[in-house]
Amino acid sequence: MATAVDNTASEHPDGEITTERNDHLWLMGINRPQKYNGLTPKMFDELAAAYQELEENPDIRVGILFAHGDHFTAGLDLPKFADRFGTGEDFAAADDTRVDPFNRWGRRRSKPLITAVKGITFTAGIELMLAGDIVIAADNCRLSQLEPKRGIMASGGATVRFIERGGWGNGIRLLLTGEEFDAAEAYRIGLVQEVVPLGQELERAIQLAQTIAKNAPLAVQATLQNAQRYAAQGEAAAAAEFNEMNQRLAETEDFQEGVASFVERRAADFKGR
Repeated sequence: MATAVDNTASEHPDGEITTERNDHLWLMGINRPQKYNGLTPKMFDELAAAYQELEENPDIRVGILFAHGDHFTAGLDLPKFADRFGTGEDFAAADDTRVDPFNRWGRRRSKPLITAVKGITFTAGIELMLAGDIVIAADNCRLSQLEPKRGIMASGGATVRFIERGGWGNGIRLLLTGEEFDAAEAYRIGLVQEVVPLGQELERAIQLAQTIAKNAPLAVQATLQNAQRYAAQGEAAAAAEFNEMNQRLAETEDFQEGVASFVERRAADFKGR
């Protein structure tokens, strides 16, 4: 069952990122609906802190990124980021101890992240959704990677992930034209995994997250890590880890619980150790 989410707009002019624990789930909400959830430096810093909590809190198993109001986000509020662009400063330092919400560098996120998008989902909004693992899109989504129309290049991962997930032709077409496309097209080329009626996107994301959270956390994280290794370094690098990772998992309490639940024909109760 979906958690109740407070849809009250942030009173701060620069918006906020809301956070909420729901058992083993961590919900992070973009909250500046009066400005189409345009992201400000304040919001980005809060989002980075929320991702850090997802990574470091041992009781959290799956993250969910969503938005308050009618839209996911129109992207960066460019005037507020002008100084950072002008100096070459990025949104997050390439620091091995910090988690980058765009998942480009620094400390790699080790826990699954599901993103629920709706309405306007432009530029950095698309990059945030593609930096996660699974995307649930409302059927009213309007998406555009329109940086070339603003005189800049996408730098939150779009130039890699559009090609990686959509293929060269599909990806480069949308990157170069900046054309708006809908949820059905995003699904067709693989940028989103499910399209649901508007209003059901967060509920469906929570359902998927709950399903994942019931599995052995260390095994889920190992699976994600190995898939990331493949994406970054190729098949050989991923295959080289198979035996070592399974040997480590076989020494965990969760592995013993998994075997016992199989023998006893009951649902497993994993503890993440």
